[in-house]
Amino acid sequence: MAHLLDFEKPLADLEAKLSELRAFEAEDGSVDLSAQVAALETRVDTLRQSIYRGLTRWQRVQLARHPERPYTLDYIGALTSGFTELHGDRLFADDRALVGGPSTFRGSRYGSVDRAVMVLGHQKGRDTKQRKERRFGMPNPEGYRKAQRLMEMAAKFGKPIITFLDTPGAYPGLEAEERGQAEAIARNLLVMARLPVPIIIVVIGEGASGGALGIGVGDRVLMLENAWYSVISPESCSSILWRSWDHKEDAARALKLTAPDLIQHAVIDEIVSEPVGGAHRDPAATFDATGRAIATHLDHLLGLDTDALLDGRLAKFDAMGSFEER
Repeated sequence: MAHLLDFEKPLADLEAKLSELRAFEAEDGSVDLSAQVAALETRVDTLRQSIYRGLTRWQRVQLARHPERPYTLDYIGALTSGFTELHGDRLFADDRALVGGPSTFRGSRYGSVDRAVMVLGHQKGRDTKQRKERRFGMPNPEGYRKAQRLMEMAAKFGKPIITFLDTPGAYPGLEAEERGQAEAIARNLLVMARLPVPIIIVVIGEGASGGALGIGVGDRVLMLENAWYSVISPESCSSILWRSWDHKEDAARALKLTAPDLIQHAVIDEIVSEPVGGAHRDPAATFDATGRAIATHLDHLLGLDTDALLDGRLAKFDAMGSFEER
């Protein structure tokens, strides 16, 4: 049975009634229920549009966490060919919460050309075993150091980089701190700011704090319509400000963490549309929209010389936020 969010249950009930009516009509051909079916279809469509076109910020957070939502390896499989996953940071171990390797972006599908690229991103699990192995998409320091190794390899061979962000944060365990979690993330920020190849970031689900930003510095930041991107999760923000998770919806409103919020503040460059109901409702359509957005920006960035590319990247992040000197 499909996973339902609380606000989706009224729609699911109505869709179930529609399915029952269609099944009854099909079984008993002597009864014409076409008018009733059409009327119920209209009600279903109206309710669907009402729910998904008026989502609150907290509801978008819930959609971003939907367990059936496409993950990084799904995007890599759909948008590229010949992907070869590389492992290990050459210092400590491999980290299955962050995957990456060379591949060929299928740009010819989206009005461009096929290009060799380096792809990487956070990877969550589909079942309990995978979630444990991948720590729910929360990398250890070796994950960020693996990402650094792959990105420097891409720069060495002049290949563009595409990263997919989907993490509730960097892993907060004691062993991660002992191995230099903050240093690994900070070093990636420095390295990514200086890499002389185009970097495209795509926020596909959750984009939480430094765990996301550790592979999130680039020339273009794209964000799926129902993803979220913030310095802190609504629950953690609520626990700090109100000493309880009960105010997570208030925190989500205050954080302004959705794609429409962030494009207004120039934190992201483009919102990638999702099917009504979220990316998991029609993954193929989501992959197509994402691929077209990547192809458009990649074509533009590859036309810039290195100085213009790096100057634009630094200017982009320098311009974020505002302050007053007193």
